[in-house]
Amino acid sequence: MEWTREERYRGLSSISNEVFERMTHKVNQSPWRQHFHIQPVSGLLNDPNGFIYFKGQYHLFYQWYPLGPVHGLKYWYHVVSDDLVHFENKGPVVYPDTTYDSHGAYSGSSIQIDDQLYLFYTGNHRTKDWERVPYQMVATLNDDFQVEDKQPLIEGSPQGYTDHFRDPKVWKENGNYYFVIGAQTTEQSGRALIYQGDTSFKFHLLGEIETGLSDFGYMWECPDLFKLGNKDVLIFCPQGLEPDGMNYRNIYQSGYIVGDFDLETLEMKHHGFVELDHGFDFYAPQTTISKEGERVLIGWMGLPDITYPTDVYNWAHCLTLPRVLKVKEDTLIQTVHLDVEKLRVRSKEATLEVSHDHTALDLIQPDCSEVNISILENEADVLSMNFTNQVDEIVKMTYDNNTGIFELDRSQSGELPSNQDNQKRSIQLNEALQTLKIFIDASSIEVFINDGTHVMTSRLFPKEPYQSCQFSTQSGTVKLETKQYEMKRG
Repeated sequence: MEWTREERYRGLSSISNEVFERMTHKVNQSPWRQHFHIQPVSGLLNDPNGFIYFKGQYHLFYQWYPLGPVHGLKYWYHVVSDDLVHFENKGPVVYPDTTYDSHGAYSGSSIQIDDQLYLFYTGNHRTKDWERVPYQMVATLNDDFQVEDKQPLIEGSPQGYTDHFRDPKVWKENGNYYFVIGAQTTEQSGRALIYQGDTSFKFHLLGEIETGLSDFGYMWECPDLFKLGNKDVLIFCPQGLEPDGMNYRNIYQSGYIVGDFDLETLEMKHHGFVELDHGFDFYAPQTTISKEGERVLIGWMGLPDITYPTDVYNWAHCLTLPRVLKVKEDTLIQTVHLDVEKLRVRSKEATLEVSHDHTALDLIQPDCSEVNISILENEADVLSMNFTNQVDEIVKMTYDNNTGIFELDRSQSGELPSNQDNQKRSIQLNEALQTLKIFIDASSIEVFINDGTHVMTSRLFPKEPYQSCQFSTQSGTVKLETKQYEMKRG
């Protein structure tokens, strides 16, 4: 179905409650509804926003277009939880109901000041000639987490930059407020800018973060700047990178640089850009500080400009599981937050001797599982691990012990998203494969390699759930220790 501009910019008020109920009923008929991931009640979910631990609970908002699986008039939808897994839907909070955000409430972040929560976001306004005017907005929430006031902070973009100017991530440091924001120069190059403000939220531009990445995509979205241990980390999403070997294979990329940032000079010394996730479906992550004081990341499990099989059921996308970030030798390590263990129901362990003949590991719960694999001995050349179902759909994972390359192949996994020619993704591991932690939901897989040194996140759309994992080698043997868990259905 082709959506017209007019259809994409209709709001919730344009339909009745009965029509919305019919929409959500159709959504719930989808065979690919997730069991333990955040997903929309209808329509399209994308960027996680405003992620924060506030007054004993985690609050997370996401961009939401309620009327269909397309990018249109965006709201912020609110979910809340006492931990990082049992999120409850609270409904839309930020509505596109002023001149400043008339064509959508775009991405942003939140901050606690005293006992109040403030949301910073980009308001998207279009003129009658369809010219974009971005507004950086602040919304004040009351005790019921409803917007009691919102005001524009900055109109338009600074001189030398286009109207692609969005996604403020705010923090407080040394008595001042700052935000980093994604931008595009008039020469069509992506940048991240820093603004400084006072307690009255009067902000002024400090300048560009000097990364040395002068020709690195035409736009940088969703920047996130923070300190982790004694290192500074800048996460951002560069658009327009050309594929380079096994890197930059998706339509848009998401990654980071680690180094030392000087707030006075705005210089960021680092060792190069690294992708956060080497799977098919990961973008626009946002981080916060957990109640334990850890830096936690949640990303959008999807990408722009892709048509997904769930579209026919009037919904699209979900969010990743929460990941704890740590720095090891200028590399971000991503491990699943311990709260995810609360979803475990029952377990099964096995030790397997794998050779050229297939060895099967039956899943406790085919569409709702955690599978942990430890390699005890590896004298094989290539190890294959294939998740299969009864209609011969396969998710293939292979590890070449000679080259150190790990590959995920979903070309035969079921129905596939459009606009993606290559259905294989590969990583060059910097040490031998030792561990895998794999989360399988109704329509996704998240693979954490070598204790989170690498991650691969992908949507999958099988006709039936995958029933078992088939292990084999081309030659030689591998000894594996496995432990799997049935996960609680949300």
